[in-house]
Amino acid sequence: MNAVDPMPSDEIRRKAEALGPWFHNIELRGGVWTAPNHFLGNYPAVKWQRFAGAIPQDLTGKSVLDIGCNGGFYSMEMKKRGAERVLGIDFDETYLAQARFAAQTMGYDIEFRKLSVYDLGQLGERFDVVLFMGVLYHLRHPLLALDLIHEHVAKDLLVFQSMQRGSTEVMPVDENYTFWQTDHFDDPRYPKMHFIEHRYADDPTNWWAPNSACVEAMLRSAGFEIVQHPETEVYICRRVEAPPGAGAVYPAQGRYA
Repeated sequence: MNAVDPMPSDEIRRKAEALGPWFHNIELRGGVWTAPNHFLGNYPAVKWQRFAGAIPQDLTGKSVLDIGCNGGFYSMEMKKRGAERVLGIDFDETYLAQARFAAQTMGYDIEFRKLSVYDLGQLGERFDVVLFMGVLYHLRHPLLALDLIHEHVAKDLLVFQSMQRGSTEVMPVDENYTFWQTDHFDDPRYPKMHFIEHRYADDPTNWWAPNSACVEAMLRSAGFEIVQHPETEVYICRRVEAPPGAGAVYPAQGRYA
């Protein structure tokens, strides 16, 4: 940890308000909360409490990448567990400013960098733990993002979370179906990704709403084995060999399929 910023609590409150609105409700030094009236309650702490036990308590010597770090809540939680290196990335300058301010105020040595999930190859390193939470459904190309995480940055553990809509039940899926078999597409337990053309919850970046079966199938398709499912939307995964076709590249264009 770095030395704690000696800023008085009223100054912390003033600066936190100036950086708002916050999506992460974080208790800063002096009892200052960044989003005390959050529409989801004390978020994301209320969600974190439901799956915190599924992540190693001791991360001493480990490296962590927090993709879509937002205000830095999860980055700081990883640092609390002793992670040696924590890098938070986001493409929103406002979130990055919030995260830097929160970490500085609390005395945590965390690096925050502006980077798109599609540019993960620029990092040139792999991380023991990758957090990919609350990002998938904001992306135009979600499966590409999972492929890139597998190919470029995940070394072992992936902590994944996505908003889900539709059935939470998962049906057994055959390895293949004939062209004339169509009934499974109408089963709500079949992997489905709902596309949001305009807005959902007043957010124009909410592009997708997968059901549970879709989330699990996408993770497997990108080369992540699900080892725990501690919370409705959260999956703890291990990086394994990607199945055939994952992350395929068109040689001529150098683009992901």
